[in-house]
Amino acid sequence: MPGESKHAFFSLPDQTNYEIAYGLAFRLAVEKLLGLPDISAQCLKSESVCLVDNVSSTIILKYLGRTYQVSLPQVAIRFQDSAEEVELRDKILILHYLIGAKGTPLSQRLIAFQELIEGANYYPSFIKRAIKPLLDNYGTQPDKLLELSREMEGNKAEYGDFAVTIPAFARIPITLVFWKGDSEFPPNANVLFDSTILDYLSAEDVNVVCQTIAWRLVKSLKRQNTRP
Repeated sequence: MPGESKHAFFSLPDQTNYEIAYGLAFRLAVEKLLGLPDISAQCLKSESVCLVDNVSSTIILKYLGRTYQVSLPQVAIRFQDSAEEVELRDKILILHYLIGAKGTPLSQRLIAFQELIEGANYYPSFIKRAIKPLLDNYGTQPDKLLELSREMEGNKAEYGDFAVTIPAFARIPITLVFWKGDSEFPPNANVLFDSTILDYLSAEDVNVVCQTIAWRLVKSLKRQNTRP
């Protein structure tokens, strides 16, 4: 288990006024990124690419299967292959990952959300917004998960009755595990993480990333089911 999280003041807000709260979180993250003494070294810790010239820098990294560019010093975050606007929530998560990365090698030891320091605080939200949507939509058809997770670069994993691992970021593999159930037990699901995950994101940020994955997978399934 990693040491106690140092990301408390980078956590995504959980307030009713999301626009104001997210705006503040973004500004704080921008200040912290610009205050780092060595951007190139920090990029190595997060397994990102840093392109530097005399007046500016560009960080290139992947998040949930898409490539993003972070341009410095203005800290403009955009898709590398699209002109569409990046959601503010995703911008904050990208910055938090870049700022918080310690470069710790993956342990290959998986843990559940409730095992994270502070994980218990967000566990009810995690169950409601990450686990339940996946279980409600994929519980009886987990075989569709692999196909629909491909857009986030999901790969099959050998856990439970069916599992996929999605690289949220280069150093943050997230594994979704399903059990089909039987006449005695209903279908069940869980999400597992490498034990080093708190060396890259806070428990609250992990919660938000998992909610984002669940939302995208549910949306993809509904889109597939409505095709003629």
